[in-house]
Amino acid sequence: MNLKLEAINLLKWIHFVALSFGGGAAVVVLLLSGFEEEREDLQGLAATVWAKVVAWSFRLAVLAGIALLVMLFQRGLNPFKVGYYLHLKLTLVFILVGLSEMTPKALAMGKRGSALLALVLFLAVTFTVFNKGLFRKEAPKLLPEPVASVSPTR
Repeated sequence: MNLKLEAINLLKWIHFVALSFGGGAAVVVLLLSGFEEEREDLQGLAATVWAKVVAWSFRLAVLAGIALLVMLFQRGLNPFKVGYYLHLKLTLVFILVGLSEMTPKALAMGKRGSALLALVLFLAVTFTVFNKGLFRKEAPKLLPEPVASVSPTR
């Protein structure tokens, strides 16, 4: 077991936890916004939770991601050369963060479209991360074909 605590591993953990927390809270906010229509005591709660929890989680994840990129560049690695995976991920992330900043106002007006779109973008980002092999420059490696064994005949 590797118990070596490195800054890059710590930043990856913070990045992952912040994104997980923000994505989970986005689901909770969408559920809360559905209850706001029926109960007056919950009015504005979804917008407040989004502004305080979801938006700050996504902001922290972006800051941790930028710090990760800086550390990789300092080590002499360039993750942008591997393929267009990181380009696609960063494009989706910046759209997600921009949309996340606009969502509390929409939720306060009773509109859930931007919150739902932010959740879909979050899912698209996670799909891109877990399937980064699809977005590499080189062709995916296929398994070698099995070689037929030939038995000697007498």
